[in-house]
Amino acid sequence: MNDTATPQSVVILISGRGSNMLALIEQSRRAGSPYAVRAVFSDRAAAPGLKAARDLNVPATALTAQPHADRATYDRELAAAIREHNPALLVLAGFMRILSHEFVDAFAGRILNIHPSLLPKYPGLHTHRRALEAGESEHGATVHFVTAQLDAGPAILQSRVRVAPDDTETTLAARVQAEEHRVYPLAVQWFCDGRLLCADGQAWLDGRALREPVQYADLGSAPS
Repeated sequence: MNDTATPQSVVILISGRGSNMLALIEQSRRAGSPYAVRAVFSDRAAAPGLKAARDLNVPATALTAQPHADRATYDRELAAAIREHNPALLVLAGFMRILSHEFVDAFAGRILNIHPSLLPKYPGLHTHRRALEAGESEHGATVHFVTAQLDAGPAILQSRVRVAPDDTETTLAARVQAEEHRVYPLAVQWFCDGRLLCADGQAWLDGRALREPVQYADLGSAPS
């Protein structure tokens, strides 16, 4: 457990509205939270989430790629900006750039992402459409550690939703996103409390290797 009275520093990366970012900031301001969001960065200057973060007095900066700059150059600049905040954890919240191997290695074991599917199903984009087209009876979201392979890092926590016969991409996405706002702050809390770590290519919670992700529904009405 994290015994220090000082909350762990968290930096969030966004590309859009930042709805998960807002859920994380809200949770961080509750009494006894083990983390504080110290900065938000976006690869898109027009990302609405930047203003939303600033309105909550969280420093928020657009760091856009320069014309003709390669991915490695951008990632080095981003990593340098992040390090100024000495984060214990880096959280991707709708960050749409694919990070280089070098960037992931620089923060190995300290990057979380949330993906809108029940991984390993439907990595990549358009997950809700693909789930509907496949006739899935359930769908959901997965929190996982980030590795160099897209959406393939060790899974930590999942929440599931039923797929209704009349669901559209929009209605299904809305229900999944509501679950994201529950599970993502919880996983961040686990990490910053010292309960969650990534080692030997696996996620570990309370000293136990997770062979399967924890199911949010199994945690009861008051997960901790």
